[in-house]
Amino acid sequence: MKKTFILTNPKIKIDRMLEAARRDIKKYIKREQNKPLPENVDYWDFDCKYGKTKEEAKVIHVAEIKKSLNEVLELKLESFYLEIVAKPGIRTKKPETK
Repeated sequence: MKKTFILTNPKIKIDRMLEAARRDIKKYIKREQNKPLPENVDYWDFDCKYGKTKEEAKVIHVAEIKKSLNEVLELKLESFYLEIVAKPGIRTKKPETK
């Protein structure tokens, strides 16, 4: 998903537009996670970028999406760019500490 979400609409409040964006993001992540895994892959990982525009987008972790959306509301932005790309992930064992 590479999308610029526009939050301005004369009939719909910004809170509702942001909730719709959250729902779209959540639905996309859920859809990608439900796809069958390739061989030798443990889970689906995601590369994410967030910014006011596509050019200003910075790399973030999937867990930071919610925080970024709250920032949109605080700054009262009219639009924001979010990029989420699924990639195969392989779990590694944690090193043992004694």
